[in-house]
Amino acid sequence: MRTIYFDHNATTPIDPAVREAMLPYFDEIWGNPSSIHHIGQRARAALDDARDRAAGLLQCKPSEVIFTSGGTESNNLALFGAARLRKPKGRHLITSAVEHHAVLHGLDYLAQKEGFEVTRLPVDGEGRVALDDLGKAIRPDTTLVSIQAANNEVGTIQPVAALGALCRQRGVVFHTDAVQWFGKEPFADIHQFNADLVSGCAHKFHGPKGAGFLFIRSPLLPDPILFGGGHENERRAGTENLAAIVGLVEAMERFVPEPVFSGIHLAPLTERLKTTLRRLPDTVLVGAQEGHLKNTVAFLVDGADSIALLANLDLEGICASSGSACSAGSLEPSHVISALGVAPNLANSLVRFSLGRKNNQSEVDHVSQVLPSVLQRAKRVKGAGLNG
Repeated sequence: MRTIYFDHNATTPIDPAVREAMLPYFDEIWGNPSSIHHIGQRARAALDDARDRAAGLLQCKPSEVIFTSGGTESNNLALFGAARLRKPKGRHLITSAVEHHAVLHGLDYLAQKEGFEVTRLPVDGEGRVALDDLGKAIRPDTTLVSIQAANNEVGTIQPVAALGALCRQRGVVFHTDAVQWFGKEPFADIHQFNADLVSGCAHKFHGPKGAGFLFIRSPLLPDPILFGGGHENERRAGTENLAAIVGLVEAMERFVPEPVFSGIHLAPLTERLKTTLRRLPDTVLVGAQEGHLKNTVAFLVDGADSIALLANLDLEGICASSGSACSAGSLEPSHVISALGVAPNLANSLVRFSLGRKNNQSEVDHVSQVLPSVLQRAKRVKGAGLNG
């Protein structure tokens, strides 16, 4: 059975050249960059070089680049660090209803445990935040706004530059989770987001898992969330994962300036999938049809649920994903789909196809051919009460 991988928004395979660049840092340059002897200083030189390369690509100061373990840590450092730093100025935080859980759960913690108040902005039927809504939500005690650059579930792109400009005008720190942006959308420099804090993650664009970064616009210095040493400009304690950092920077240089997820290649493929889906009964496309990630197709199926749909796709060798989570035998609707105003009985049937550089017309044709039978089987499963 052939395998068709349509889940690139979840993770990507590491690029061979990126893996090759990492290899010396497992057994040749293996020292602790904080050690003062020559073995440690050789690692320190490599770490400094990686930071300089990342800063050169992002067009910022090396001191503004903090290496992390990935998007979740970058988001948490940005939110907890900035909120706690600016707590004396106010305790009101703003986000959107469609953020990744790495943002929403962190803000929930601040609200429940540390006395902050969080406003979740609504989105329109395509999943987009309105600039006017943000302007009305900002208060004198608002200290931090976090709005993603692009949605991982439905692919909608947010007007982050405009949102960030408004925050800067109002004296509010702005963070954007750009994990799904890098490698997919045009990138000139880190300042295009008009953000004080920007999160990125290597394994979304053919780098290694366990590596990410947080851009922190100087002179902002968020409080650290990890303690135990003065690493990463005293923002993140812990011996640096040099091999992963080198892999991150190699992937950034190769796949961010000219996005590895080429719209020219991917748009015709995703449009073919959308055409197929529009013809299928009880099937609804969701997300923005303009201003969206070119590799992402999200849809709902009336009369089925995500687990049955994904299981039947997997039986055909098709790897896809969903915003739903199965916990203790119950299927919860995606919070993103619910925020779009979708009825609860339909909201738990999300399927997301997210294509990558090696997907081709033959694969798309095959998926289009088997989709009708896959959807019918999934509907029968729900109708029989086997997944309910």
